[in-house]
Order: sequence, then structure tokens, then C-alpha cells
Amino acid sequence: MGISQRPRMPRSFSIGSVCVRPRRSPMPSPSLSFQARTKTSMNAPWCQSGARRLPGSRIGTGLRSIGAAVASRGSAKGRAVQHERMRDCSQTTHQRSRRGKTMSLISVCDVVLLQYHRRMPWNHFWILALGWVGFGAAGAVLPEASDCAGPASRVLAAMPADAPGPQARALWLDGRHLRWPGAKAGGTVRLHHAGTGQLRVVDGRVAGAQAVAALEDLAAPLPAEVEAAVRWAGAGRTLRLRDADAAELRRWLRGDLLLTLEDSEGRVSAHTRVQLPRALDALYAPAHALGDLGVQVDATGATMRVWAPTAQTVALCLHAPGAPVRVMPMQRDDATGSWQARVDGVRDGFYTYLADLFVPGHGRVRNRVTDPYSVGLDADSQRSWIGRLDDPRTEPPGWRTQAAPPPPRSMTDMVIYELHVRDFSRDDATVRPAWRGKYLGFTEPASDGMRHLRALADAGLTDVHLLPVFDLATVPERGCAVPTIPRAAPDSPEQQAAVAAVKDRDCYNWGYDPWHFNAPEGSFATDPDDAPGRIREFRAMVVALHAAGLRVGMDVVYNHTTAAGQHPKSVLDRVVPGYYHRLNAQGEVERSTCCDNTATEHAMMAKLMSDSVLLWARDHRIDGFRFDLMGHQPKAEMLAIRDRLRRETGRAVPLIGEGWNFGEVADGARFVQASQLELNGSGIGTFSDRARDAIRGGGAGDGGEAQVTRKGYVNGGATAATADMVRVGLAGSLRGLRMTTHDGGERALQDIAYGGGQPAGYVREPSEVVNYVENHDNQTLFDVNVFKLPPETTPDERARVQMLAAAINMFSQGVAYFHAGIETLRSKSMDRNSYDSGDWFNRVDWTLQDNFFGTGLPPAWDNEASWPWMRPLLARAAQIRPRPQDIRFARDQFLDLLRIRASTSLLRLPSAAAIAQRLQFPNTGPGQVPGVVVGLLDGRGLPDAGFATLAYVINVDTGVRTLNLPELAGGGWALHPVHRAPGAADARPKRAQLDAQGRLAVPPRTAVVFVRR
Repeated sequence: MGISQRPRMPRSFSIGSVCVRPRRSPMPSPSLSFQARTKTSMNAPWCQSGARRLPGSRIGTGLRSIGAAVASRGSAKGRAVQHERMRDCSQTTHQRSRRGKTMSLISVCDVVLLQYHRRMPWNHFWILALGWVGFGAAGAVLPEASDCAGPASRVLAAMPADAPGPQARALWLDGRHLRWPGAKAGGTVRLHHAGTGQLRVVDGRVAGAQAVAALEDLAAPLPAEVEAAVRWAGAGRTLRLRDADAAELRRWLRGDLLLTLEDSEGRVSAHTRVQLPRALDALYAPAHALGDLGVQVDATGATMRVWAPTAQTVALCLHAPGAPVRVMPMQRDDATGSWQARVDGVRDGFYTYLADLFVPGHGRVRNRVTDPYSVGLDADSQRSWIGRLDDPRTEPPGWRTQAAPPPPRSMTDMVIYELHVRDFSRDDATVRPAWRGKYLGFTEPASDGMRHLRALADAGLTDVHLLPVFDLATVPERGCAVPTIPRAAPDSPEQQAAVAAVKDRDCYNWGYDPWHFNAPEGSFATDPDDAPGRIREFRAMVVALHAAGLRVGMDVVYNHTTAAGQHPKSVLDRVVPGYYHRLNAQGEVERSTCCDNTATEHAMMAKLMSDSVLLWARDHRIDGFRFDLMGHQPKAEMLAIRDRLRRETGRAVPLIGEGWNFGEVADGARFVQASQLELNGSGIGTFSDRARDAIRGGGAGDGGEAQVTRKGYVNGGATAATADMVRVGLAGSLRGLRMTTHDGGERALQDIAYGGGQPAGYVREPSEVVNYVENHDNQTLFDVNVFKLPPETTPDERARVQMLAAAINMFSQGVAYFHAGIETLRSKSMDRNSYDSGDWFNRVDWTLQDNFFGTGLPPAWDNEASWPWMRPLLARAAQIRPRPQDIRFARDQFLDLLRIRASTSLLRLPSAAAIAQRLQFPNTGPGQVPGVVVGLLDGRGLPDAGFATLAYVINVDTGVRTLNLPELAGGGWALHPVHRAPGAADARPKRAQLDAQGRLAVPPRTAVVFVRR
């Protein structure tokens, strides 16, 4: 309802359980009086006809009588709130409001007459009166327009200095039962409530309670699924509320709650707060079906809805174009715990919410917060956009006509290229300056970067996966700093010191710092204040990549947020405190992911994730998703997202993610995880560390001397055992596939041990494994090889080693995944974690002139402990750094590898059965030549195989290797057509020989493919 419009006055309305009938004042002035009847009078005819339900909230300072009368709502006899009501009964108070207007309140138990002698337009009072009368505590403060531009949070009623802390060692199991781990038997357990947050324990007794409920011990065991979900918290007393008290829990959860253990005389021996997520999930289960969270704009206006079940009031701040800021009350839906406001005549502009909540450790606060479901934002994410995603202003040229490449027939057909938006064009001189590092950098068709991507696509690249492009919290969208990097030695600390000086306000971050999940990031837009414009530019990037023949994937991060609690960049926790994040046994937010872990096992966090993924796929035409730290999410939720995407988009949307098993959820501690070992048969891919570590050497967490000594298959560690692990990767890490291992035994891949006793083979189907040797995390492959190869290794041989690793990855069954720049020998000057290392350490050169090795010691905050091993290598940059011809060789060799993979379905078989039928490994067992891996594939009867037989050979040794392989006997072999082509990048495969008896000779550091028609 637009404030500028005069509303039609209803015959009656209700506030919570109070029925209110507006009537014209007999006074000649334009005054209005309200007659209100409490629950005892709700059956009056005028309360049953045309009543309009409004949320319980507040009218302002001093209205204690009506607040107490309404808040009591027929609660049990003897409760403190009822005492307050009776004390105030029949009193009349006259007060001056914060706006200086006179208010008179007559509280007569069941009939309340509120008269407001106003000197403001009728419609302003209508909004004020209908929205803010209702449930409230003493000292409630009416929101004003100034709150919409005030601090992100302010305390309305502070907790007493001696109030219990925020620790919550008990947890709700549902809307009636709770578990108190470690609570002693005996005594009486009580739950104390105060809407004002004034609970204290004074001299062994609770003070400030407005309601008290005694709990009963539950003798019967919990359902198995409930017990499994809370076993992480430990054993303890399981308790339940009595029926009458359980009926009050919705209201109590909107205030302060304290659980106590008391002796027979009421002395408190232990106390704690209670973790509330499972209660909210049970009490507000209908909220999961809400389809209109966020903003919905139609032909006549906009409707905003936010889920805030524990809020005492919520107001809408409206920032409409050309109009002053306005504040509107929102109506509470008790069934879902959501709040809604309708604004007629407004279809553009921005909005925020003012949520009044009780927050343990702070008291009753007013949080000014953006919408968790924001689809657009202004600069630096201060306000949410009012708009539609089909607004013409959001649609770039070609949005309605440019078709996306078709979905893959099988996920194993995918070859993915991981790319950061800013990295792509920030240093590309062929992109106009205003578009460098932006979404629009992809729309320059003649730029060096786009010509490079089109060449990759023409050769066989199928997908570009973008590092986070949702709204992130760590890059200023206006006025970000650009450091001045000094000219210094290749092993100098000066470059990183210049980066460090501005790293908290510079223009760079990988983006794993989610702020708003559903809106594009503004730092990649040319004008971050233009909400529809940044959406249009994001979509222009999608159109450009689709036009280049590339599907667009997105790296999504639902496992954590950049902040929680009352931090200004905390959105979720400032709307529903204590719900969206995973808590430990003390009620503190878990941080195993790096940051504040979200709890996607909670219904509304799972809904947010699911709704968000669907929005990006449906409304922004994203073709696939990579889930950061997916193992921190429930398998059930990932399967539900998979099915929902297929159902609502009409296509299979590929899902991959990091299935690492660690942290507080490890080994199924809280739920069945979406981890490597649990997704068998799901069709969801997980990154495999098996072949990655075997090829590169060592592990992702190595530091110091281990980075040098723990060599991999391609850089000096080609043992028979390592060769076995490489073959595991080449075979798609399939559980049931059998292979002869280096000790002569024949084993299923799941029976080969990896790392800490995990199975090397862990997937049921090849679509469930993502093979990679480099991504944004950890050092680039070039930098890893700098550690491990002899320092005197020539630049051209370093390029060869890099392409051997790429060849193994390209020939492996499963999804092939590559980091942008692997084909240009990209270096980050040995930085192990460049997420916040600025543009300087994240550069890529599409002109193929430099790979940026030896541009200074990498940032101290993640690398200083390894500087003693890095410094002497960086000092030799002139001997190690590749020449332009070495970079061109690597690029051209990578293109050839793409062409080979694209030429035959034998290298991307769609099923485990097909791999078991068609793939075998000669040169295995104790007599193998460990530096040579050979794969033999039977293409007979296979559509798109292209060849009757294919054999790939990878020799990682520094000399020619000769093998006798009877499996390859029979003659008719020829080099793959890519090797025979006049423009083939590598001349060495032409020197490889394979005769009719199966005698094979392979040049050093060479990957070669033979075929038979």
C-alpha cells in the first residue's frame, strides 16, 4: 500500500488476538479512535465480519498498558505478564509520542480505547496505528525514517550486566522436546521466558521472568532419526513441555529463554540457553513451501516477504526513486513466521528491513538489514533492489535469441575451464579500459582473452566455470584501492608488502565470502549502483560465452557466510539469530570451512540454497554448478537440488563439488554428507585427490621441505605404486573396476588404499569423479614443479612436464577440469593461496609473453614459513621462467590434447560398465616400467568411438623407454590424426614406434596416442 494513497478503512481488524474496530471520532477534528477487545471479546459480531488480521507489534514509548494487555493473550494465571496487565488495568496514561503528538490510552481490561489527537495526514496515521499497536515490551521504540539510514544495528534494550551469557548447551529437538547434554538427574528443570531480555540469575534464583514452565523428563527413547541428528551434542536429559506451555513456545521464542536446573527450594544449580533451529523447523514447517520470499513486483506495485519467525516486529524501509525514505509496518504470518508488506505504485527503487529481535548477549536490538533473497543491490550491498528479473533493463542484446550450447549427453563429455572474472580481462590491453576486470570484458569478441577462449572451445573445451560471481563481501564496489608495486628483485618481499598494505580495501578477492547468494557481484559491473545494469552486464557475459560455444558454470558457496552474529555484513543471523549457522555444543558458530559455517541441514537454510541455485539456472541461464566444500552439506539436500533443477528447468544441470570429509560434520557426525564416499549412484561429481596427489606429488597441505621432497609422477616420483594411483585416475576412480597392482595382486580399485586408509576407487559411475591437477587452490602446477624438478631443468622441459600432467588428466575417464592458465604455464610466484593476493599475484597473459614467475616472494600471511625454500628458486627466475616460445608450445599442446579427447568417445565413456568392458592397462604388476603408463581402449561397436582401438602412452621419464606389450600386438597402428597434422604442437610423438609384435618405443617426456581403424 503506497503511503501517498488514502486507504479504505476496514470495518474491523485484529492485532494478534485482539480485535480492533476503527470508528470515526465525534470530534470535529480529523481525529480517529480505536476500540479494541481482547481475546474474550473476539466472538463479537463486529470482530467476525470483515476483520483484517495484522501482526502484533508496538506503537511507541509509554504504551505499556495495551502492550501488557495484548501480550498476555489469556496466558496462564499467575504469570508475570498477567500481573503487569492487571496492575495496569483501568489506568489511563497520557503521554507525548516521539513525534511530539499527544496520545491517550485507556486500558480497561477487555476494552481499550486508543485515541490519537493527530496533526498529520490520515494515511500516515493509518500506517502508524495499524502497524505498530500490539505485542510489545515496555520502552518499545517506534521505527522512524532515520533508522533506515542509521547504524546496521542498535540496542533498544540492553541485557543486564549480570545476565547469563550467550552459551547454549541445550537444544530443541522439535516444537516441544529438548535435549540438555550433561545435565544431572534429579531436581526440576524449568524454562524461563522474558520478552524484554531481562532474565538474570541473582543469588541462585531467576529474576525478570514473565513466564515459567516446568519440564518433564521423557522416558521413551527418541525416534532413531532424531537421535542420530543430535548425537553430536552428547548424552543428557531429554525433556518436554506440557501441553499448555508448548502452545506458548512460538511466542516465547521471540524473546529471552533460559533453561535452569533447580533444587526443591528453587535454587539454580545450572543454567543454559537453548539452540533453537529444530524448534523453528518444526513450528514453522509451512514456511518451506513459501514461493515468494524476497520481492515480487507486479503491474501495480511490489510485495516483500522475509522469514523472521523470532522477530518481535519487522518494518520495511522504502527507498523509492524521487521520494523521501518511508517506513512501513510488515504483517506477520503466524503459520510460516514470515512478514509481508505490500507497496502499491512502487515498482523500482530499493528497500531494507528493520527487524526488532532479542539477540542473546546483546538484548533487544533493531537490525537494519538487506533481504536474504535480494536479487539485486546497490553499491556495497547496502540496499536491496525492487525489481523483476524479466525487466527489459536487465536484458542485454541477444538475451532472448542467443541459444546456450546443449547440455552434455553425459557429464563425462565435459571439459571444464575454471576462470575468475577479474583475472580474465584485468590486464588485457585489447579490452577497453572501463571493461577490464568486469563482466563486459567477455563481450569484446576481438580481445586477446576471447580469441583464446574461442580457440579452446573450437578444440574441445565445453564449459567455463566462473569463480564466485554472487555478491561478495570483501571487495569495495566503489573506490577500491590499486597498489603501486615497486620494481624489485624476483625474490624480494617488497612486492607482497605493497599488496599487503591495501589488501583489505583493494579490488581483488577470489570471492569465497558470500554476502547475498542471489545477486550478481557489483565490483564486476561498470556501475555497481545500477542494480538492473549489473544484472544486464552479468547476462551479457553469459550471452558472450554461449556465443563462443561454451556453457557457463558457477562456483557457489553455500557452506559458509562471510560473517555471522551482529556483524554489519551478517545478513542471515541478523534476521533470524542463531538459526542459519551450524553451532557447536556450546552454541558457538562452527568455523571449520574457514568462516562462519552455515547449517544446510536446517530446513530454511536448505531452502535458501535450493531456491538460489534454481534462480541462477532458470533466470540467469547458468548451465552447471560447482559447490564449494560440498561435503559440509547433506547428501539429501544435494539430491533434492538435482531433482528440482531437472524438474523445473526441463534439463539435467550438471552438479560437481568438493566432497572433502572434515570438520564437525566428518564421518556423518550430523547427517549423511554430500562427500566423496557417499555420493555413489547420485550422478553428482566430486573432485578426486587420488590422481591429483599422485601426479603432482605430496598433498595440498604440504609446506616447507615436504614441498621439495614429496615428488609426483611427472616430476621425479614415478614409482610403481604411484603409477598404480595414476591408473586409478585414468580408470575414473571406479570402485568395482579390477586392476593388477604393482605387487602382482589383482584388486578392485576400492581395495587399493589411499591416504589415511580411504579407498582409492570411490565412485560408482565416471560422471561422479572430477579429475584435475590444478585449480585456484594451492600453488599452480608450474609452481609445484619449480619446487620438485631439479633447478637446472630447462624452461622447455618444464613446459613438457606440465603438459604430461595435462595429458593424464585429459585421458582420464570422468569429468576433465582445468584451471585457467594451465596451458600458459601460469605462475603465481609460488603463492600457495592467492585468494587475497591482489591482481599482482593472480595475473594471466593471453599474449603468451610471460607467466609471471619470479615477481617477488608471495604474500607473507600464507607463505612466509616457506620463504626459505622459495627464495633461492625465485632468485633463479631468469633460468626458470619460460620464454614466449615455451608458453606457445604449452598452449598449442593443450589444444592438441583437447582435440584428441574430443575426437573419440573412448576417452569419455559414460558408464562404469563401458569402462570395465573397454579399458585395460598393459604394463602393470611387479615387472612394469613404472615411468610409462599405457591405456588400451576397444572402440568396436561404440558410436562416436572413431577408432576400432586406441592406445595412449605417457612416458614421464627423461629417456626413451622401450616396452614389449603383447596386448598391443597385431599391427595396423597409426599415430592419432592430431599428431600427424601439419600444425601438431609436439614433434616427439612422430618418433614414437609401435610394431605388429607390440614392441613400443616412446621418446622422453612424451604423451602419444595410437589408433587402429
